[in-house]
Amino acid sequence: MSKNNLTIGRKFNTLTEKEYFFYIDNHKQYSDFNTLGLYRSLKENKHLSLEEKIRVRDYAHAKFKKAFDFLQVKDYHTWIYVEYLGVDLTENQENSIYIHVIRKNQQLILKNKKIKHRNFGIYSKHICWCYECCPQEGLMLKQGASGGLAGGDMVFRTDQHGSQKEKAEKRKKDRKNEKKLINREKDFD
Repeated sequence: MSKNNLTIGRKFNTLTEKEYFFYIDNHKQYSDFNTLGLYRSLKENKHLSLEEKIRVRDYAHAKFKKAFDFLQVKDYHTWIYVEYLGVDLTENQENSIYIHVIRKNQQLILKNKKIKHRNFGIYSKHICWCYECCPQEGLMLKQGASGGLAGGDMVFRTDQHGSQKEKAEKRKKDRKNEKKLINREKDFD
C-alpha cells in the first residue's frame, strides 16, 4: 500500500459544507487529514451555519464515530461542544455531563483499550491557572510531572493511591515504630 502525497493544504475551519463532505469521503487520500482537527474545526468555523455544522457532524459520525468517542479522553471540551451542538448548556450542565457521562466513558475507554497511562491530549499539556504569561504554557509534560495540567490529572474514584512498594515501606516503618513503642514501655516497667 503506497502512501498518498495529497494534502488538504488549508485549515478545516475555512471549509464549506460541501468541502467537508468531500474530504470526509476521501480522507484516506490525504496525508494531513486529522479527525480531531475536523471536529475541533466545527467549533472554530465561522463560515458555517449551525444547521450546516450539525449536518457535517452527523456525516462525520457515520465514518469516525469511534474516533469521536475517543475525544472524551483526549479533549472532552471539544467532545461536549460537538455532541451538544446547538444546545446552550449552562456551566452546571457541562459539569454534570463531565461528571456523569465523560468520567465514566473515559474509564471504560481506557479499560477496554487496555491503556494504563493517562497522558492524553489536554491532560498532557501545562495550562497555567496562576498567571497569564506563564513560560511553560502549552508545554508537553510527562505523566505525573509536577506543574498544573490542563484539566487536572485524569483520576477516577476507583483508583488505588500509592504503589505497592510505597505501601510496603509504610507498613515496615509502622512496624519499626510499634517495636520502639513496645520497647519503651518495657523500659518504664
